[in-house]
Amino acid sequence: MDLRSISTSWRYALGIAVTALALFLIWYFSDIVIYILISAVLGIIGRPLVRRLSVIKIRGRYIPRTIAALLTTLLMWAVFATFFVIFIPLIFQKLSQFANLDIAQVISSINDPIIALQEHISETFSISMREFSLTDTIASSIREWMNIDVVNSVVGSFVSTATDFVIALFSITFITFFFLKEDDLFYSMVTTIFPKRYEDNIIRALDSTTVLLVRYFTGILAESFIMMVIVSLGLLLFGANGENAFFTGLIVGVINVIPYVGPMIGFAIGMFVGLASPIEGMTIAETLLATGGTILTAQGLDNFVLQPVLYSNRVKAHPLEIFIVILIAGNLAGVVGMLLAIPSYTVIRVFAKEFFYNFRLVQVLTENLTTDDEKQ
Repeated sequence: MDLRSISTSWRYALGIAVTALALFLIWYFSDIVIYILISAVLGIIGRPLVRRLSVIKIRGRYIPRTIAALLTTLLMWAVFATFFVIFIPLIFQKLSQFANLDIAQVISSINDPIIALQEHISETFSISMREFSLTDTIASSIREWMNIDVVNSVVGSFVSTATDFVIALFSITFITFFFLKEDDLFYSMVTTIFPKRYEDNIIRALDSTTVLLVRYFTGILAESFIMMVIVSLGLLLFGANGENAFFTGLIVGVINVIPYVGPMIGFAIGMFVGLASPIEGMTIAETLLATGGTILTAQGLDNFVLQPVLYSNRVKAHPLEIFIVILIAGNLAGVVGMLLAIPSYTVIRVFAKEFFYNFRLVQVLTENLTTDDEKQ
């Protein structure tokens, strides 16, 4: 056997082993890795502002980069805090409304459609009202999901995760500040892990990853904002008050970032808001119809216009490929895995292209993985 082929085989085997070890360490320290990645993205987003602030002169002296980075970090905090000051009170208000919902009134308002459906079920399956009552079933289900114990459970779960959330927030803020302060810090952290001879490959991979992820995350933010605006405006046109319209739009927009299952969750929450706070001048049934129609219209626009661009073109992957990746990530890590599936898969593909391009599978999966900057 040729010694050169043996050497090449050993090199590939070693590369695969090192990659497997790196993936294991990333999984084992996933929380820390997530903090660093989020901070890196925030650092990329805030970098233009830092550069603009750094060229401003005050009394003949430029603003130090440290101060510029601190001001940018504080601005991000202000945006984040404003969002929560608006959002959190609305959540607790709606939870309180759910807990005090008059179930009898809800059932009576949609009684006619329920009776019609009950008669259809009885005729189709020869089941009498004594054996199965659709009204009783719906009422018991609503009571089960909207009683005070469920609300307390939700609040308790929220409070129990507050400590972890504060730690994550502090960690991300601290890391982001230094990424803003030092442009090449993230690159240096990554390149020092690998041998010197791979430095050019690592830098190229990081450049491509940065472009694709920034494009993806900015697209996701744009998608959420557009969904929020469409749903909020649609409900306002139906006569909903501003608070309920904004809350429903915000929920649908935020939850929509979870691939595939997010729209269903957003729709369900929107319908619950309609139950708890009917539109003035409408019955609960009419409110549910207006709310459901608005959300479904927005989701239709999202499915046929926004998502194909975001989940396919922006990360240069086939839609079926993305769907399979999200399913695998969901089975491994639930909702969090689904949220991180596309960014993680993008990073893996970029690095695979740099280091394992001789493999046929890698060539197929990365053949469209070219950023606009690379084409130029």
